[in-house]
Amino acid sequence: MAKILIIDDEKAIRNALRDILEHEKHTVDEAEDGAAGLEKAKKGGYDVVLSDIKMPKLDGLEFLQKLMAHNEELPVIMISGHGTIDTAVEALKKGAFDFIEKPPNISRILVAVRNALDRGSLVQETRTLRQKVQKEKAGGSRMVGESKALEHIREMIAKVAPSDARVLVTGGNGAGKEGVARMIHEKSGRATGPFVEVNCAAIPGELIESELFGHEKGAFTSAVAQRKGKFELADGGTLFLDEIGDMSLAAQAKVLRALQENRITRVGGDKDIKVNVRVVAATNKDLRKEIEKGQFREDLYHRLSVIPIHVPSLSERLEDIPLLAEHFIQLVCAEQGIAPKKITDKAIKELQKLPWTGNVRELRNVIERLVILSGKEITDEEVKLYARPGK
Repeated sequence: MAKILIIDDEKAIRNALRDILEHEKHTVDEAEDGAAGLEKAKKGGYDVVLSDIKMPKLDGLEFLQKLMAHNEELPVIMISGHGTIDTAVEALKKGAFDFIEKPPNISRILVAVRNALDRGSLVQETRTLRQKVQKEKAGGSRMVGESKALEHIREMIAKVAPSDARVLVTGGNGAGKEGVARMIHEKSGRATGPFVEVNCAAIPGELIESELFGHEKGAFTSAVAQRKGKFELADGGTLFLDEIGDMSLAAQAKVLRALQENRITRVGGDKDIKVNVRVVAATNKDLRKEIEKGQFREDLYHRLSVIPIHVPSLSERLEDIPLLAEHFIQLVCAEQGIAPKKITDKAIKELQKLPWTGNVRELRNVIERLVILSGKEITDEEVKLYARPGK
């Protein structure tokens, strides 16, 4: 059942709503004014909020506006004894899920809560579906191929995934490190939780700590509102730290503390926040060499590499190219809305001759180019012509 927060300065109303909701087996929490309610709501864990409008310290509309800036997906049902059409419209414009007049009708309350919970489920399903679509566009979390190298990785994943052991995935750019991380998540007990990815190389050094740990309002010039970091967003799931070798030493120290204590502190804050996160890290660098150069912490390396998994380059598993090519042809044809194309055996052999410095990601891009530029089937001549344009 759901966890619901009731915010109202009238104790009788809170008690009445509590009785209704607890009878439906929901867990209920209370706050007697808008300020206290906002503090509780921001801590998270609630599925629905029921809030009065006329309250001391912080009225309902101000509360709603501040909460939506923090978490726009949390459904808020506004309840008021001073209801007017204008008030209801304003509440809905500010992000309220529904508006109910006092005294609240039991059936109306239950229907509103049920609808809000259904909306929350749809939001989660949509997010999951969007992640699946994105994975499919990138080749999915499937590891396509039958080489011995891939079989070894699959066996490792099957053994490692059910545990909470940290994993360090190594390999070249585009080799499929993210796919390994996703498979570990999907085969783990955290599969229903979030999979949150952070590309450490793509975030400026001065922003990485805010990205990972969040920040409090006013922590720096552009921090106009409190913001959760990736560690908090990944709570109960998996945090994938891609290109960990590019993380600053200052951020490495904080990540080490988070792994040691399962606690983080937002930038500009002083409160410890407990997190339950499994960390999978990946890098295309030799971290031992980075340690020797003083650019990576040895203690963090040992924390991250409990289970090391190396993803070989595509040039080390050329026997997987036929299956990968067929897989990407199907994906690209579906994306482009064109009839599936065939690829000749000679074309496959030409693909196997290429160096593939960009690994599987590069192969996918080449296949997309060939699908768009070729005729009804992809031939060896077209591979020679289009696989390495300008060469």
